[in-house]
Amino acid sequence: MTGFFDIPPDPDSLRTHAPGPSGSLPLTDDILKSWSSGDLFGLTQSVGMGFDPRRVLGDQYLILSTQGGLRENDGTPLALGYHTGHWEIGMLVRAAAEQLTRRDAVPFSAYCSDPCDGRSQGTQGMFDSLPYRNDAAIIFRRLIRSLPQRKAVIGIATCDKGLPAMMMALAGCGHLPSVLVPGGVTLPATVGEDAGKVQSIGVRYARGEMSLEEASLEGCRACGTPGGGCQFLGTAATSQVVGEALGMTVPHAALAPSGGPIWTQLARDSADVAIEMVSRQLTLSEILTEDALYNAVLIHAAVGGSTNLLLHIPAIAAAAGLQRPDASAFREVNRLVPRFVDCLPNGPVGHPTIRFFLAGGVPEVAWHLRELGLLRSNARTVTGMTWDEILDQWQDSDRRRFCRQRLAESDGIDPEDVIVPPQRAADKGLTPTVCFPVGNLCPEGSVIKATSIDPSVIDADDVYRKRGPARVFTRERDAIAAVKGQTDRPIAAGDIIVLIGRGPIGCGMEETYQITSALKYLSFGKQVALITDARFSGVSTGACIGHVGPEALDGGPIAKVRDGDIVEIEIDRRSLDGRVELIESADGIPAEQLLRDRSPHPDLRTESNIPDDTRLWAALQRVGGGAWGGCVYDVDEIIATLQAGMEARKKQPSSATG
Repeated sequence: MTGFFDIPPDPDSLRTHAPGPSGSLPLTDDILKSWSSGDLFGLTQSVGMGFDPRRVLGDQYLILSTQGGLRENDGTPLALGYHTGHWEIGMLVRAAAEQLTRRDAVPFSAYCSDPCDGRSQGTQGMFDSLPYRNDAAIIFRRLIRSLPQRKAVIGIATCDKGLPAMMMALAGCGHLPSVLVPGGVTLPATVGEDAGKVQSIGVRYARGEMSLEEASLEGCRACGTPGGGCQFLGTAATSQVVGEALGMTVPHAALAPSGGPIWTQLARDSADVAIEMVSRQLTLSEILTEDALYNAVLIHAAVGGSTNLLLHIPAIAAAAGLQRPDASAFREVNRLVPRFVDCLPNGPVGHPTIRFFLAGGVPEVAWHLRELGLLRSNARTVTGMTWDEILDQWQDSDRRRFCRQRLAESDGIDPEDVIVPPQRAADKGLTPTVCFPVGNLCPEGSVIKATSIDPSVIDADDVYRKRGPARVFTRERDAIAAVKGQTDRPIAAGDIIVLIGRGPIGCGMEETYQITSALKYLSFGKQVALITDARFSGVSTGACIGHVGPEALDGGPIAKVRDGDIVEIEIDRRSLDGRVELIESADGIPAEQLLRDRSPHPDLRTESNIPDDTRLWAALQRVGGGAWGGCVYDVDEIIATLQAGMEARKKQPSSATG
């Protein structure tokens, strides 16, 4: 091996000292006597990085983001990011920093990137996905606290875990002025499949439902533009909608097209708002109120958002010191409001997110909800305006008129076919969204996006009914192999897949989109149901019931189901009532006896290669309320539990005396 110990290139450039910055710090007698050494040394480091010493005493603003990858000046990749959602975020950071500089502020920038649930589907990377959200929120909060002189924070994020983590971090620092900047969406390809459907090319090819050439073509062209979250109202897009609904963003911020001028303007406007919040002494804790939280749950229901927000909204509430909404709170709101947004993956048409944005986005939805008397429109936003004040301006605004006209001209789409006036929504086939079935397999509850069940398997009374044999799996890779037809007993129409041991304790509560997408796009998939203690991608559709509680490894009765057992599902899409029941074994033994006398499935165990980091997260979130509590850390409960455990262990006889 050669080269490591050669003389370095351009040897004369190797220096041992340098003159340092010119000029002097604008220090005063009071600064030197009263400031900490850390604050003073921070100034030295700022000019050491090349910052103008004459400006160094300006107000400091922190821009946090989830930027990933490394782009050349022309935008081409030098080092890839994990996903499009954080690929162009540096452009937003730059726009915000430039605006802060124009306003004589001192911008700081820091990053904590995020993984991609799409990239990690079906891999061990999924074991880190949900735990990462908590880790990133901790890192963001530490970064905020580590810049002691910051006046305000601008948080820029886009996707499934980075954006909820950012909202949790900002909410947890509610004493500061903070503004959220959603990172926008990628455009759909002019011709081709969307980023949700394209994730099923493997299973469709394996089942002979598409050719190698078709799979290769569709897999290449699904992302129409290089940046932004996926084109469907999954977890990433729903998180953007929820962030705006909470009042954390400037108006009409969620789902803007990544990379365009309307998108970068959001960053500049957000920088201005951050400065105005500082001047008004307006903090985020004054924005994140019970009314704001209610509006977030309300708008989530109206748009038909991802079920993963049932994990993230309670986590944001906990960080803000608010009461976490539980299943009953979500159920109550979903019964109040009809879904009136037709956006992928929901139907009946399933428009991409850019059309939702152009049809009016969150302000348009909020306006309809105010007309229905449901929106708590006195809630304030980071702009300082209430929703009433925003919506009074929105309806006759040039922006609304331009965006809706652009949608009609470019795509030939009537905006009212995307954001449907609520009084016409039911007639167009839009139904309420989230249902929380209970039953002897899920006594603590479960969740299904009822609106996304294929209409052809719904009875005339708008009830989905299914009774069939269980196909039990304890590993997702075994389940997907059976779905692909790569096992001795492939999944067939009529089966009910029961996937257990995939909750927080089992593997970190993985997302099972490779299964749910397969069931949506396979020709027989609508005749198959799925029940699991895992979670789903926000783009999942079909008769897919997740978040089953208790999870199998926490004593949940779902652990006792065996192959061939008869399971019955009933979901009422009008009342949002539902049940998931074990009926009997294949040879007729009743459920009561099975659930009483059976031991858990013999193959049920924690994933052998689960990371220790994830095991620790699972244990801590379990004390804090588990999945139905948002998978958060309740520090007081954790400390009390540890203390009680330590005291109990002290009382145990030692092995030497036992």
